[in-house]
Amino acid sequence: MSRELEVHEAAAALVRAFASNDTAAYFGCFSADASFVFHTVDKRLNSRAEYEALWREWQADGFAVLGCESSNATVSVHGEVAIFVHDVATRLRLAGEDVAVQERETIVFRREGQRWVAWHEHLSAVTAG
Repeated sequence: MSRELEVHEAAAALVRAFASNDTAAYFGCFSADASFVFHTVDKRLNSRAEYEALWREWQADGFAVLGCESSNATVSVHGEVAIFVHDVATRLRLAGEDVAVQERETIVFRREGQRWVAWHEHLSAVTAG
């Protein structure tokens, strides 16, 4: 199997876990030292643990993922690192209200043994252009 296909499969597993609101499987797709930049959060998150703590706060406030669809995906592999870019259409529950959002996401994967893990995630709002 090509490395590009391996990364596509790793990304698909991450999106599936997120879309099904499977917290353990979702965070299991990230390395412990992953970092995160979200347009909805006012600071960079410097570890998976930091993001998990924020996720728990969101859940306590009624947050849940109701669904997520990935489209327009591209992968470029550079040795043991790969860049995955896609568009995401996500349905969320925020404070009891169902919300649909359109975003663009870049995930940097790195190879750890036989598996590709997410090492950095950058999520941007899609603005009307």
